[in-house]
Amino acid sequence: MCKKEVYLGIDTSCYTTSVALLDKAGSLAGEARRILQVKAGCRGLQQSEMVFQHTRNLPELMEEACSSSFEIIGIGVSARPRPLEDSYMPAFLVGLGLARSLAAVSEIPLWQISHQENHLEAGLWSAQGPDTDRFLLLHASGGTTDLLLAAKRADGTYELTQVGGSKDLHAGQFIDRIGVAMGLPFPAGSAVEQLAATAKGFIELPVSVRQGDVSLSGPATAAMRKLEAGAEPAALAAGVQYALAETFVRMIRNVAAQKEVFDVLLVGGVASNAYIRSHMIEKLAKRRIKVWIPESRFSPDNAAGCAAYARRQGEGSHE
Repeated sequence: MCKKEVYLGIDTSCYTTSVALLDKAGSLAGEARRILQVKAGCRGLQQSEMVFQHTRNLPELMEEACSSSFEIIGIGVSARPRPLEDSYMPAFLVGLGLARSLAAVSEIPLWQISHQENHLEAGLWSAQGPDTDRFLLLHASGGTTDLLLAAKRADGTYELTQVGGSKDLHAGQFIDRIGVAMGLPFPAGSAVEQLAATAKGFIELPVSVRQGDVSLSGPATAAMRKLEAGAEPAALAAGVQYALAETFVRMIRNVAAQKEVFDVLLVGGVASNAYIRSHMIEKLAKRRIKVWIPESRFSPDNAAGCAAYARRQGEGSHE
């Protein structure tokens, strides 16, 4: 019996261990991921703890994802945070080490990309677009709030140029600070979204946008003051969502007009928030800016992008 040929993706980010398998046609054949454990009341992990948890998680996730009979014919892995020469983080060495070992033993090709490029590839694969060679990429997460201009190269890779983003606090950090202060678990994104859904209205917070540059420390400070003053948690959670959504809209609107680019792909954990997505789609449509959104589970950290990139390279498919 012939085994199904698949491409393996591995991503060991700051707070998620993940593996994914795509077949030669680009369909998801298997996937497993696990969020790293953070003690209650804390807002993060040391790199050494991330490395330990990734090392512990990967064998179990590989066993789960490969429960069927597969033949791995290529591997894609996140080797660093961003596509820059000096970009480095120990957590990614865990996935890279396993990928290199598997590739060497099995004598199959290995393609290394950055975590940010993994998000791009996962978004493109899941959203099936943008169907243009030049578009904006909003990467909003706990460790990144970047607006990038993505330009496709002849070899199918993308040149990413930062054209906007936060100058201080990241979007996910904003959410986590308020969420943890409310007693919600870290990472707090999903809990804040669920709490906000119960609100009858939202508490207005300041929005600071200048061209492509944004500041989130001011809105976060304002939110903390309102919470300390006894603000209703659900309404404040809704206010955090609104402030972030409106910040993204204004930033994208400014840069889109300046760069004459009218397609934007949303990726990252914060970009999976349903309210933020709907607000952005509605507001940006008025400026004829099309928003491309991957399935919500492929917007946060996941390994599907690494597998998708390996599949595109392996199949010679640069469409």
